[in-house]
Amino acid sequence: MHQSERAVFDLRRGLPVLINAPDGDRVAYPVERGSSLLDSLEPAADAALALVLRRPRLAALGLPADDDARLPARDRGPVARDRLAAWATGDGLPDDEAFDAPEAIGTADRAALALMRRARLIPAAITGRVTAELEELADRGPLLRVDAAEALACADQAADRVRRVSEAPVPLADAPDSRFVLFREADGLREHVAVVIGQREDWADPVPVRLHSACLTGDLFGSLRCDCGEQLRNAVDTIARFGGGVLLYLDQEGRGIGLANKLRAYTLQDAGHDTVDADALLGFHDDERRFASAASMLESVGVRRCRLLTNNPAKLEALAAHGIEVHARQAVYGRLTEQNRRYLSAKAKRSGHLLDEVLDAEP
Repeated sequence: MHQSERAVFDLRRGLPVLINAPDGDRVAYPVERGSSLLDSLEPAADAALALVLRRPRLAALGLPADDDARLPARDRGPVARDRLAAWATGDGLPDDEAFDAPEAIGTADRAALALMRRARLIPAAITGRVTAELEELADRGPLLRVDAAEALACADQAADRVRRVSEAPVPLADAPDSRFVLFREADGLREHVAVVIGQREDWADPVPVRLHSACLTGDLFGSLRCDCGEQLRNAVDTIARFGGGVLLYLDQEGRGIGLANKLRAYTLQDAGHDTVDADALLGFHDDERRFASAASMLESVGVRRCRLLTNNPAKLEALAAHGIEVHARQAVYGRLTEQNRRYLSAKAKRSGHLLDEVLDAEP
């Protein structure tokens, strides 16, 4: 899957990739335009392009949404590419003259969406037919060629496979006897840390465990839009008071959409959408995180039975599905503020988080 892994990095640089599939080849352009290194890869003036969107965004825009779909553009060439990019985000629906009727997507289109998600770009793709010029560029090397089936498998599996890379003692203010164990995903794109607190022989059974998704704004800067930073520190303190356990610090910013998209979602929230609807407008499901790698990390540090510190019942189900026995749940809260009440309310009402106790408190 080496070519598919390389394709993720090309897309993040703003370059297109050529995707081969039995039901039709496509060239796929990222919606996010980077500094193009190869002007010759711009679509030709007569190239027919389409915007490929995921089901959540189609539904948010009021379009038929039984599956992902492609919207053929009526314009052509570079002008169409720029207009399609502008229509891939935000809460406005393009005028009726912009597109032909939605079409079912092919395998190459679906692979393009998977690669965009793996690259943590906007989960949409601009795709077009493969011209003779593009075939020549792929044969000579400037344009990367990938197989659709391999791209789908790579995007689906890379986050689930991790390897243990390095570790060292890292004393923490609330847990001086702590050790950081770093794990890296198979394609090298993301890294996660197991914070091992206390000594294994002193841990309770089941072992106290927290799965904490990274939140740069909350964990590091103390953002008032969420309660993540306080949850993180409260979880470390709670695990230490239990006699030790494990906190997994997972590179899954914004429930798996990445920092760039989380900031885009913040802008949509400021326009009046709640956190779930804002993510859907960008093309994301309610929660894009995967937890197979978390289960592997826990097994690597000796945990197979746990008491899970969480307010999210879906995490209990996810760990159990990957072979970790969850014997109890322990709530872990942050402080309710005027700025995060709306966010926490949406998590409780729309995503099933168990937050009644904190939401009933005065900010």
